[in-house]
Formats: sequence, structure tokens, C-alpha cells
Amino acid sequence: MPWFDPDGAGTKAQVLLLMEAPGPRTVAAGDLGFSSLDNDDPTTRQVHRALSSSNLDQARCLRWNVVPWALTGPEGRLRAPRVDDLEDARPALSALLAELIDLRVVVTFGGAALEGWMRYLTLTEHPVVVPTLAVPHPSPANGHRRQEALQRTTAALERAADLCR
Repeated sequence: MPWFDPDGAGTKAQVLLLMEAPGPRTVAAGDLGFSSLDNDDPTTRQVHRALSSSNLDQARCLRWNVVPWALTGPEGRLRAPRVDDLEDARPALSALLAELIDLRVVVTFGGAALEGWMRYLTLTEHPVVVPTLAVPHPSPANGHRRQEALQRTTAALERAADLCR
């Protein structure tokens, strides 16, 4: 499981940027990996483009994964989260949210992150309920409507900044 980015907002985060699961480079780093807005991968670069175009201060954000551990298929390749994975990860998400006392908004990236977040909100005894903004996953594999996805992500991050004022 990756660590928090030491340069991120940590438990002082007002905005949770909720991705799906650790990507290949984070997984390859093993115990040295960070879930960070500074990771050098195509997905993070796309998030950075949107952040740079918005008025949201990165120092208010915590990037995390709805399933915080690597998910691999039978041949050892990374795979997308399934409902059972989201359910197995729900206690970890609950524990994280208990620490984010200044949280104002969650931005989910992709369908699995949104589904995991909704499962947390509707199946957890006393969830932390904050506004939620859902955007497409920024992976280069999701090339269809890439410009629209960037526009939606930038707008969501601007709304998140507004909610932090």
C-alpha cells in the first residue's frame, strides 16, 4: 500500500482527490511508493494539467485511492477494482476519512472511485458526508473525449476551490 505524499495536505486536506487503485509505477515502487500529485505518470500529469488550469491550491489536496493496494489478475497484470475490492477497501476509506477533519469536498476520478465512494456513503454507519464531484478517470487509456474530460476535471477542481473558501 502506498504512503501519503509528504508534500501533500495529509490530515489537513480540504479536498480528497479519490482515484481508483495504485498505478503501475506506484506498485513497482513497492513500500517506497507514494500516492502523490508529483508522481511521474500519464494519469498524474493529466490531473496536474487540470490543477494548473484551476484555482485550487494543491496544498489543500490529498490524493488517495478508493482501493489503496495493488490489484492484480491471474497473470500478474494490474486490473480495475471490482465490487468485492471496493467492499474490502471500505474500512480503510472509513479510517482515512476519520482523520480528515477539515474535509470539504471529494472529487472522484473514474467510475470505480465514484462507486467506492457511494458504497462508503450508503453502507457505512456514520459516514462523513461532504459534497462530491465526479469526473472521468484521467488515464491515457480513456482517450475518448479527452479534451472534454480535462474541461470537466478543471471545472470540478474550480468548484472544489470555491467550496474551500
